[in-house]
Amino acid sequence: MSSQPQESLDLTRDATFPRLLLAHARVRPAHPAYREKFLGIWQTESWADAAKTVRELAGGLASKGFGRGMSLGIIGDNRPRLYQAMMAAHALGGTAVPLYQDAVATEMTYVLQDAEIGFAFAEDQEQVDKLLEIADQIPALRHIFYLDPRGMRGYDDARLCFIDELLETGRSFNQAKPDYFDAQVALGQSSDVSVILYTSGTTGKPKGVCQTHASMIGAGRGACEVDALSPADSVMAYLPMAWVGDFLFSMAQCLASGFTVNCPESRETVSTDMKEIGPTYYFAPPRVYEGLLTSVTIRMEDAGRIKRKMFDYFMSVARQCGSNLLDGKPVSLGQRLLYALGNMFVYGPLRNTLGMSNIRVAYTAGEAIGPDLFRFYRSIGVNLKQLYGQTETCAYVCIQRDGEVKYDSVGKPSPGVEIRIGDNSEVLVRGVSMMDRYYKNVEATNEAFDADGYFRTGDAGVIDSDGDLRIIDRAKDVSTLANGKVFAPKYIENKLKFFSFVKEAVVFGSGRETISAFVNIDLEAVGNWAERRNIAYSGYVDLAGNAAVAELIRGCIEKMNEELSKESMLGHAQISKFLVLHKELDPDDDELTRTRKVRRGFVESKYAPLVSAIYGGLSEQFIETQVRFEDGREGKVSATLKIHEVPTFVVGKA
Repeated sequence: MSSQPQESLDLTRDATFPRLLLAHARVRPAHPAYREKFLGIWQTESWADAAKTVRELAGGLASKGFGRGMSLGIIGDNRPRLYQAMMAAHALGGTAVPLYQDAVATEMTYVLQDAEIGFAFAEDQEQVDKLLEIADQIPALRHIFYLDPRGMRGYDDARLCFIDELLETGRSFNQAKPDYFDAQVALGQSSDVSVILYTSGTTGKPKGVCQTHASMIGAGRGACEVDALSPADSVMAYLPMAWVGDFLFSMAQCLASGFTVNCPESRETVSTDMKEIGPTYYFAPPRVYEGLLTSVTIRMEDAGRIKRKMFDYFMSVARQCGSNLLDGKPVSLGQRLLYALGNMFVYGPLRNTLGMSNIRVAYTAGEAIGPDLFRFYRSIGVNLKQLYGQTETCAYVCIQRDGEVKYDSVGKPSPGVEIRIGDNSEVLVRGVSMMDRYYKNVEATNEAFDADGYFRTGDAGVIDSDGDLRIIDRAKDVSTLANGKVFAPKYIENKLKFFSFVKEAVVFGSGRETISAFVNIDLEAVGNWAERRNIAYSGYVDLAGNAAVAELIRGCIEKMNEELSKESMLGHAQISKFLVLHKELDPDDDELTRTRKVRRGFVESKYAPLVSAIYGGLSEQFIETQVRFEDGREGKVSATLKIHEVPTFVVGKA
């Protein structure tokens, strides 16, 4: 299919998502557009089928009164029908507003109110229940369409409509008005807002980022150009639909290139579904790559002695030449032969276990990724690279090119994007992927851009001698210690999270003499470590409070301090005290955003007694914390936390 002519898709003027959809349906009607695993069986939908479904959904929505300028809420896991519902809204001149599917009902209220949602698609009973729970606070909400009828038989609400009924209504509408859909698509302009994506709201209420068809398609086309993405490629869509990255990959890049979007049966089956589909294009945040590597490490610890020795030997070979082979650099014949053997016995089976046998391009973004983790994937033949961007830039600012991958940078500016560094080291961006505005927030929109039209990213960074961008921290978080030296907490936290035993870290030190840290352990990795040492534990709280676990984490921080001491810029920023938190930081408790970014100010305020104890010289502190469970119930968890000291090193003399 990739060899078919592309002229029909060259919509250089007024490109919109519905027009690209219809163009693919003409050029490659039988090519798979979507796959979805349902009840253990993969269902395939061609571009022609997808276009037909979008036409019927649009007809159904139009018959219910949806039209130009309206917003359509989308709540659920990645499903073809939800992507198609967004395109149906686009076809009618509307805007898509995806929400985080794991958010509790009260968290959705603000977005639904702010975006004035009158129509919403909900995946299943769980999401419908959330909408009905807060419906009296959303007076505009008139229609709720659900995809999965299981559990819905006893519901009696005039606002509810099963998607099959909507499709049937759409077919009747289109028969009565056969030219309506095409006429509405023709009215669409590339400057129309295609999606409103709400920021995570780490410091206040979320802001609605308005991205046009032009900005999203421009970002999608540029990314496809860098990696030569084509209809022959396929991607696994499993990240939240409310996250800008999923819209970029599963909508913009999909419609820019014509590749296939695969939707797993559930979030729990992603790894199994990856192995069955074998996508060629993949994205995951660092925590996913870290989790996969942790699972591999645990499995190898359980393997027999011969298997472990073979794994260790060939991984040593991979570290020596794997990345060079991937980048096309010179490698001796002997190493090539050894690597080929390693590929047969270790790397190939390992990639298959990870579901990455066919991966041609893999990306990560959102947080820093450890050099060792980066090297591991690239050494076994996974072309892992970094990209950089924000919701306001369509997640499209920098992309690493093949053969130019560096572990400490996020690459060069993407096609159509310009970057410069402001006076306060803030990264400033302008180009094809810039947002149109913040929804109903003129003041914030004006503050987001400088006089030359550059978007203020809020990140502090530097451009190196190769023209690659290196991110240091959030500009607002970069401060100084009491001695006036630079303090970049995110940079330190990321280095600490490179250890597989550390799931999350929050570092404190602004205006203080020393630096301290809260640590969340990784239950799976630390649990496996404890079981091998016959350390009994009853759960997270018990394991986190174990003295041996504290020594394990102390060793990680000490090693990080030693590595940090060798850096000229932040070598002085070593952690001197830490404690292991008695609970995992959780979005449901407002400690993390739905994209798992730490709400630093909230955490410092919520756990103020612990911060005071650390800097007050105490050796332990009792704390009782209120928690919220997934079903909405609330409870409390308490513990007496030990405060531990860690050795630090003289800068430059470690």
